[in-house]
Amino acid sequence: MDAIASALGDKARWRIVELLAERPRSVGELAESTGLRQPQTTKHLQTLARAGLVTVFPLGQRRVYAVESAPLRELQSRLADLVDTIAAHADERDVVERYRAAIAVESLAADRNRWADGRSFTFERAFTASRDLVWQYWTDPSLLESWWAPPAMTITDCVIEPRKGGHAVLDYRDAEGRRYRSEGRVGAAKQPGRLEFDLSVLDAAGAVSFTGHYDLTLDEHPGGTRLTLHLTITETTVAAVPFIAGIETGWDRVLDNLANTLPHSKEQP
Repeated sequence: MDAIASALGDKARWRIVELLAERPRSVGELAESTGLRQPQTTKHLQTLARAGLVTVFPLGQRRVYAVESAPLRELQSRLADLVDTIAAHADERDVVERYRAAIAVESLAADRNRWADGRSFTFERAFTASRDLVWQYWTDPSLLESWWAPPAMTITDCVIEPRKGGHAVLDYRDAEGRRYRSEGRVGAAKQPGRLEFDLSVLDAAGAVSFTGHYDLTLDEHPGGTRLTLHLTITETTVAAVPFIAGIETGWDRVLDNLANTLPHSKEQP
């Protein structure tokens, strides 16, 4: 497949294949139709032949080239699979586009520090898992790290200690090795239904970009657990724009991770 794609990546060879798709032709005919010299045309035909795209046969005193349809059908099938994959993951591109749009909007608003202080968000989910199990996935570090990070990120440290004054830490890196760290403290914890904590997102120098105040409640729900997460932000700096812009999309996706990670569970309407 690589040889086929490489061979067709040249516009002169592509044109030769187009001409051969109509009917078999000699080197001279192809050179005349493409405006190439015969030696150039012969080299292109040799490349196409090595890729299995054309074959040559004698016709009287002439050598005639014909296109082979099987490799093109294979390419067509692979391209169709690629198009289907793109369609199946359209939501991933939509997320990126929404994030780009949000950054543009927030950049206009971020004209000074504290520009987004007091802004709040609420996220709600219902799971078929028990409240005790959902609580464990928030407070057991080995379980917490299984879902508490955006896609394509690798967690290097995460903990929410379920006691007043306990540590709250989220540290992860992206595929390029950039590090993202948030630190804070737990304000209140009541197993298995209530957890309050702060997390300050730190920049590369360790300074606070903004602080999030989180209030998590887990309520028993028919058939499972209803999760409600309130978030209020303070200490916002101008440099926090990308973080603020990604809060809604980021937490939606992280909670999707939780829904997909909880064993024998699915998200309820």
